Amino acid sequence: MLTIHHLGHSQSERIVWLCEELEVPYALRRHARDAVTLLSPPELKALHPLGAAPVIEDDGLLLAESAAIVEYIIARHGGGRLRPGPERADFADFLYWFHFANGNLQPAMVRMLFLNRVQLPASHPVQEALQGRLDRALAHVDARLRAVPYFAGQEFTAADIMHVFTLTTMRLFQPVDLAPYPGIRAYLRRIGERPAYRRAMANSDPDLAPLLD
Repeated sequence: MLTIHHLGHSQSERIVWLCEELEVPYALRRHARDAVTLLSPPELKALHPLGAAPVIEDDGLLLAESAAIVEYIIARHGGGRLRPGPERADFADFLYWFHFANGNLQPAMVRMLFLNRVQLPASHPVQEALQGRLDRALAHVDARLRAVPYFAGQEFTAADIMHVFTLTTMRLFQPVDLAPYPGIRAYLRRIGERPAYRRAMANSDPDLAPLLD
């Protein structure tokens, strides 16, 4: 059986959610963050050199990186579901938004997280530049979600699974006001109605009320 190593309040929630959507059986190993540093515990560091989650084990395979894991599970266990093929009109949109999550949106959030820890004044050029980058990324996402119900278009796909962590749980670490983004807020309400998402969050982080607004 597939084993998912999940670090509390982390992007490894994506993998639990994916398995719930695909109805792929899995064993869940929860790992708690260090109470002081909020970093991974030694058990995760013993599994993988980066000591980060998610990590999965599957028939002797050890695999990290959430995007790689999502693609692996879809190909190996999901029968290609949640990933439109190249013959589909929405294929390019799927690819773009699948990679936008970790390629643009989440890095913009992470940069602001670390920048805020050094407490630069709001008028500092670096602060203004990185805040502007995040604002543009969120506006881009919002425009997409006001045009179509899901990132790839009309159908829910793995591109949605890749984005929701950054728009929800990531805000525990880097607060973002979503009031200016009605498309994102309406989208998160739709996601919150999905039974598989509810099951995944209850399994992975039962102490957390998902930030769906």
